[in-house]
Amino acid sequence: MKKKMMAWGVAALMAATLTACGNAPQVPTDNAEVALENIMTRTSIRSYENRPVEKEKVERLLRAGMAAPTAMNLQPWHFVVVDGREVLDSLSAANPHAKMLQTAPLAIVVCGDLQKEPEGPGREFWIQDCSAATENILLAANAQGLGAVWTAAHPMKERVESISRILALPESIVPLCTIVIGYPAEAPQPKDKWKEANVSYNKFGER
Repeated sequence: MKKKMMAWGVAALMAATLTACGNAPQVPTDNAEVALENIMTRTSIRSYENRPVEKEKVERLLRAGMAAPTAMNLQPWHFVVVDGREVLDSLSAANPHAKMLQTAPLAIVVCGDLQKEPEGPGREFWIQDCSAATENILLAANAQGLGAVWTAAHPMKERVESISRILALPESIVPLCTIVIGYPAEAPQPKDKWKEANVSYNKFGER
C-alpha cells in the first residue's frame, strides 16, 4: 500500500511540477498526504548504486528546480549538470564535504547568475532563490526514487573558486551548492526535526 501511495505521489508531484512549467497533462493532485510524505521522508543520501540516472529524470529535476519561487521572477539561477567521471572526481576534491561524489553518477551544481539580479540591497536575493530551487530538486529526487545530498559552496571562498575553475564558470556565475545524486545504496531514517520551541505566534516567544 505504501509503495502504491509513493508511486501515486511521484506521478502527482511530477505532474504538479511540470504543470507549473507550463507543459504537462492535468493529473489530480488532491492527495496532500502524499506530498507531505515526500517532504517528511526526504533525507540526505551519501551512498549510491553503480547505475546512471536516466535523462528524463534529470530533466524532471531541472524542471522542479526552475519551478521554485523567485524574487521579482528574475530566475537568477544556472544549473550545471555533471555526469562525467573526471569532473565529478574534481568536484569531490574541491569540497571536503563532498567525497561521496567519487561514487555518485550525477551532480547538479546550482549557481546564481549575478547578471540577473537587481542593483542595490536586493542583489543577494539570488541566494534565497537558488536555495529554494535546490530544495525543489532534492524533493523531486526523493519523489523519483533517487537519493541526494546538498553540499555547500558559497560563501566558502576557496570552494567557490575551485568549483568555478573546474566548471569554467564566468565571474558572474557563482556556485551556491553541489547536489550529489544517484540511486540510493543506503536507507537512513529521516530525522524528526519538529520542535515546538522553535515556533512563536504573533510575537517572538509567545506560544
